[in-house]
Order: sequence, then structure tokens, then C-alpha cells
Amino acid sequence: MAGNTIGTLFRLTTFGESHGKAIGGVVDGCPPRIQFDTDFIQSELVKRKPGSSSFASPRMESDEIEILSGVFDGYTTGSPIAFLLNNKDQNPEDYNHLRNIFRASHADFTYDAKYGIRDHRGGGRASARETAARVAGGSIAKLFLKQKGISITAFVSKIGPVSIKKQYADLDINQKNDSLVFCPDEKTSTQMLRYINKIKLEGDTIGGIVTCIVIGSPPGLGEPVFDKLQADLARAMLSINAAKGFEYGLGFKAAEMKGSEHNDEFVLKQTADGKMNIQTKTNHAGGILGGISTGEDIYFNVAFKPPSSIMQKQFVMDKKGNKKIAKPKGRYDVCFVPRAVPVVEAMTALVMADHYLRNESYPDHSASIPLT
Repeated sequence: MAGNTIGTLFRLTTFGESHGKAIGGVVDGCPPRIQFDTDFIQSELVKRKPGSSSFASPRMESDEIEILSGVFDGYTTGSPIAFLLNNKDQNPEDYNHLRNIFRASHADFTYDAKYGIRDHRGGGRASARETAARVAGGSIAKLFLKQKGISITAFVSKIGPVSIKKQYADLDINQKNDSLVFCPDEKTSTQMLRYINKIKLEGDTIGGIVTCIVIGSPPGLGEPVFDKLQADLARAMLSINAAKGFEYGLGFKAAEMKGSEHNDEFVLKQTADGKMNIQTKTNHAGGILGGISTGEDIYFNVAFKPPSSIMQKQFVMDKKGNKKIAKPKGRYDVCFVPRAVPVVEAMTALVMADHYLRNESYPDHSASIPLT
């Protein structure tokens, strides 16, 4: 099975299945002398883990990370950083009835079609359990980016029909940590929770949108043509379980606009060190032009479908082509959009760290002009 690695210079490879002994990963290419903060990585994993709310899967995993290599005396050494997350709360017997069943909107059929074999226990490799390894690896990328003055924050902007009406610049994004659904607007957060509970009572599920902001990115990150920054971000986001759409900047709204409305005019802005930086008056482009970062905030949305496992009877098909009615069994999320927030941040960090290292081979051509 290929496709388990992301990145060119800063790379993450993940391994493991939902109900196997453990999941984990290897981060290769992380520079040496980065201060390693295990507590920070653990706090990121807590945001993603199941059992954290009434609408998340009740599976109880501590997700306590074990660092196997690549760290010494509290700093990265430059060698591969291997880590392990043991699976402790396993109930593989809950999935025995799915051994020969193809569930609606799951990867059961496609895995069988491709490999001729699949791990039916909770989806195996296709399970969202794998994203814990992404969060761990992405947290290491965050530690590297923090040293470079780059921060990444994602939040839930929409669940079902309930959405934030404000622009992200008008929100106190840090308030998301006070919300069970990681929504930084208190009123909208309350409405989202009510809606999710309504859906839960119906035995159904619901999707939504995660918005992500990258602050402090220098201009010049990204490669033209096939390795555009937004292209790599889109690839990373769409690799997340249940991700169905990606847009950056004004995205699909730009299709409704005139060029005179959408264009970002260049202006000079003075910095604290007395330089005049070339920046844009507006940021409809989402901080990326021609596949390369402009130095403005990078912002984008990721749309997630509703979880496919619902607490209602559904028709399924077995390997012989017989239709059956499936009785709900197992542990599932009503809405996993809030749990996707740290995953979106992690995947963003991996892309940004990779492109930062790739850009170090180019000379500094920062668009700044001395103040005269």
C-alpha cells in the first residue's frame, strides 16, 4: 500500500490500523535544535481524541505519545523522529458482522476492489483513528514553525446550516478553546450544539466546515506550476477522512465577482523596524498568488461530509451481491467536524514546514524597501 507519506523535505509517514496494536509515525527532515515540547504535542492530541463530547465516538483512548527516537536533552537531533500511540480501548468484535459487508459511503468496497483484502475492524487503515498520527507529526511541524514566527489556527465555521456570520478578522479566534465545537463565536457555538443534539436524537449525522488561518508566513513560500502552495494545501486537506471540498481566499465566491472587485491592490506599509513592505490592500487571494505566499494571512475552508455510520437501519450489500438491512452497532461520531480542527491544523503545519525548508535554497528577495 503506497501513499502513506506526505512532504518533500519535511516528511511524515504514518502506520497502523484502527484496531491494531498501535498507530504511529516517523517525521523525517525535521531540523536539529528545535526545542521539543511533549506537553504541547499531548495537548494537541487531546483535542482530536474520541470520548471528548456527547456527539463524538465514545471510544476512550488516552493517546499518550511515546517518542522512540530523534530527540535528545529536550531538542530534536535532526534524525528521524519516530513515535507510537498505543490502541488501548479496542472492541474489534463489534465489527465482526461487517467482515463480508459493504457499508454505504464507506471504503469497504473500494478497499476490497483494490487489494482483495481489508481490515473490517473499524475501517482498519481507512479509519479516522489514523489521523491521531497526523496530529502528532503536525505538532512537531508546529514546533518548528513557531521558531520561525508562523502560527496556525483552525476553527469550526459551519455545522449543517448553522454558520458564523462574521469575517475571521472580526473574531477572537482564541475563544474557540472555550467551545465544545471549537467555534470562536459564542452565540453560533450554542446554536451548533443544539443542532448537533437534534441530529443525534434522530439517529443521524451531520457535516460542516473548518476554516484555517496561517499568520506570519513570509512571502515566497510555494513552487510554481505543479507544487503551488495552495495545491499542496488542497492535497493535504483532501487526504483527511471525510473531506469533500477545499477553497482558499474567497474561493467559489470569486466566481461571482468582477476583476475590479476581486483584485488585491499593492500598497506600501511601514513595519516596526522602519522598512516599507510591499503588501496588498485587501486579501481576496487568501495570501497566495501564482502558487507562492504573499506574506498576508493564508486562509482557506475545508468541507467535511456527515459521518457515514448512522444509528438508523440502512441497506447494505454483501460480497455475493445480496442486499441486507444493517443494524447499527459500534462506536461512532454524530459530527466529527470539531475533531477535525486539530487535524486540519496539523496537515497545514506539515505543508508549511515543508515549503519553508524548500524555500531556504533560494536567496532572500524579500519585498521590502528602506524608509528614506
